[in-house]
Amino acid sequence: MLDHGIAFRLNPRVRRIVAPNPGVMTGAGTNTYLLGDKEIAVLDPGPAITEHIDAILEAGAGRIKWIVCTHTHPDHSPAWQALHQATGAEVLGALPADDMFQDDTFRPSWKVTHDDVLATDEFTLRAVHTPGHVSNHYCFYLEEERMMFAGDHIMNGSTVVIIPPSGDMKAYIESLQLLLRYDLRLIAPGHGEVMEDSRAVVEWLVNHRLKRESKVIKGLRTTGRAGLDTLVKVVYDDVDESLHEMAKLSMSAHLIKLHQENRALQHSEDLTWELVQI
Repeated sequence: MLDHGIAFRLNPRVRRIVAPNPGVMTGAGTNTYLLGDKEIAVLDPGPAITEHIDAILEAGAGRIKWIVCTHTHPDHSPAWQALHQATGAEVLGALPADDMFQDDTFRPSWKVTHDDVLATDEFTLRAVHTPGHVSNHYCFYLEEERMMFAGDHIMNGSTVVIIPPSGDMKAYIESLQLLLRYDLRLIAPGHGEVMEDSRAVVEWLVNHRLKRESKVIKGLRTTGRAGLDTLVKVVYDDVDESLHEMAKLSMSAHLIKLHQENRALQHSEDLTWELVQI
């Protein structure tokens, strides 16, 4: 149930409110999660839309004690400020990353690091540093429900766009593999419905990215030294051309990963790429 403004109960510890910001990149809208009942943590407060903020405050009923942000993209964190002003809740998250798509207002009182734990009488929430989509991205693991709140690390219905320089494909794949170390039952994404069979979801995503990487390598073997405009037509020949501009961003991230691994190089004079000959 992804209706906007309704506090929909997912399990005894978690409710979800979908923000009214649907779109190509956000699906039905950003998922805001409310954890606990006696003392509530709001996870990913979402965009600063008045009706969404009002819905969160109504569902919180004066019991909001924490505001937790997976990352600081404008569809995930900006409502933190109004909620904090209305409730005095403690704000948890990482400072904005150094890229062009950030909520620069975000100021956490608790600057989380990997494995930090928010423990209450009702739930235990563990921070899992998952850079890749953006460098300051954290997932949060609800231990009692074996439920990973994935922000934009994993989305239901589409794959995540990795935008360099803050987006890092090598870090993204490694962060996906990190999730396999947790006893997962459910993945609660920032967009879309909760996903079951979590291990299979994560393994599919890792394999999907590695298959696309193989296609980048094969594409460079086909084209030889080439720029992004040429290469994207070969690597993303299974994607509608209207999406190729967006696809070039993720392809660039794959190429940067190959460069980090000394498997590809970029020529600075014309920004073309080619495989390293071994």
